[in-house]
Amino acid sequence: MGNIQLNNFLKDRDNIIYYSNSKEKNNIDKFKEIVNKIKDENSELQKPTKIVADFTEYNPLHNGHKYCLKKGKEQGIFISVLPAPLERSGRGVPYFVNRHIRAEMAIDAGADIVVEGPPMGIMGSGQYMQCIIKMFQTIGAEIIPRGYIPEKTMDKVINCINAENHIKVKPYKITCMETGELLGEKLEIDNYVIASMSNTIYKINNKWNNNINNANNSSNGSNNNSNNGGNSNYIMFNPKFLFIERIEGISGTKIRENIFKGNFKDIKDMLPETTINILKKYDVQDIILKRFEDRILETANKHKLNKYVPENVANLLEKYRPFNTIDEIKEKLPYGFSKHYKERIISKLEARIEEDIISKYIMNYPSKITILGIRKNP
Repeated sequence: MGNIQLNNFLKDRDNIIYYSNSKEKNNIDKFKEIVNKIKDENSELQKPTKIVADFTEYNPLHNGHKYCLKKGKEQGIFISVLPAPLERSGRGVPYFVNRHIRAEMAIDAGADIVVEGPPMGIMGSGQYMQCIIKMFQTIGAEIIPRGYIPEKTMDKVINCINAENHIKVKPYKITCMETGELLGEKLEIDNYVIASMSNTIYKINNKWNNNINNANNSSNGSNNNSNNGGNSNYIMFNPKFLFIERIEGISGTKIRENIFKGNFKDIKDMLPETTINILKKYDVQDIILKRFEDRILETANKHKLNKYVPENVANLLEKYRPFNTIDEIKEKLPYGFSKHYKERIISKLEARIEEDIISKYIMNYPSKITILGIRKNP
C-alpha cells in the first residue's frame, strides 16, 4: 500500500508541474456540457437549476458537511470542489483517506458532482483560496453555501456581503471593502474562510478590470483587444453566499481517532450512515494516508532548498542539516503567521515542487477539470 500511495503522490506531483504550463480548454467545455445536461434534466423535473458550489475537504464527511450539502442542494445542482492533489490538507498534513474515498462520501451524501480542487498542502491560504475562487468561476457557481459560527463580527460580515459588498481581511482588522467600516478585529477560522473568499473574489474581479482598462488604454482608443488575452469578454464573478449556521457537537479529531481504532459506536451521532458504510468497506489501516518520511529527509539533507521553501527557511535548514527525523526538522523551523506553517513547509519538502512552478500553476488554474464522481439520477 505504501508503494501505491507514493506512486500516486509522484503522479500528482508530475501533473502539477505539467499543468503549470498547459491548459485543456476542450476538457473544461465538456464539463460544462455535462452540467448543462443536468440543468436540463432538473428543469424538466421542475427542480432548481442554479449552480451551487462549495469546497470542503470531507476529512471525513460528517453531519455538519451533510447538513450544509442538504441546504445547498435545496438551491440547485451541488458541485463539490474537493481539494485533492498530493493528498495534503490546508493544515499541511495528509488527509485521513484519499480523494476517491472522500468523493464517494460526498456523492453518497447527496452531491451531484465532485471535482478535483487544488493541492492545498503546499500552498499558503491566499494561494489556494485564489485557486478555489477561480475554480468556482470556471464551473459557473451562482451560490456558495458556507457554514459559519455565530459571533458579533460575523453578523456584520454577513450583512456586508448580503449588501453585495466585499470583505477586506488584515491581521486584527476586518473591514468592508466598499464602505471602509471596521467590522471587528478577528474571526473564528470557519468565519475567516468566508471573509477570505469574499476578499479574493474582489481581488480577482479588480485585477481583470485593471487588465482590461490597461489593454484598452494601450490600444489608443482602437477596438483591437487582441493583446489582452480575451479579457474584454471577462464576466464579473458575483456569486451569492448562502450562510448556514454551523451545527455543534462535531469534532473532526475525535472522529478520526475513533475511526482509526475501528470504533464507530462513539461517533455514530457525528457521521452520516453513508460515511460509516463506506469506511466499513475497507481495512482502515490500509487506507489511512501517511507521510513519506524518507523523501522529506532526503530533500532536507541533500537538496538546494531555496527552490522549494522561502530563503530564510532554506538557509536555516541547510545550516543545521543533516537531520535524522521529521521532528528535528520541525524544531529548527521558524514560526509563521499560520499555526500550520511548519506542516506546510514539511509538505513542500515532501513534494519538491519549485516555488515558481507553483506560481505558474496558480496563474494557469484551473487548467482542466477532473471529475471524481457524478451522482446517478441527480
